[in-house]
Amino acid sequence: MIKSILIAAMFNTPNPQETDDLKRNMKALEIFLQDKSDYKEFCPKTKWTQPDIEVYKKELKSQLPTNCKK
Repeated sequence: MIKSILIAAMFNTPNPQETDDLKRNMKALEIFLQDKSDYKEFCPKTKWTQPDIEVYKKELKSQLPTNCKK
């Protein structure tokens, strides 16, 4: 019984790369949503199309125009 629990735990433990990817994706989503909110609040009249989430995952920074920062 204990042996099967240990084996199951070994296969259910996320590897460090998966954990890092998850953290990066979460940060990208946070920035993506903040940009969406900031755009509506601070510069809704400025023409801007929000990039795809993949851009945020790659760069991990705001994609708002410089004149649209709080």
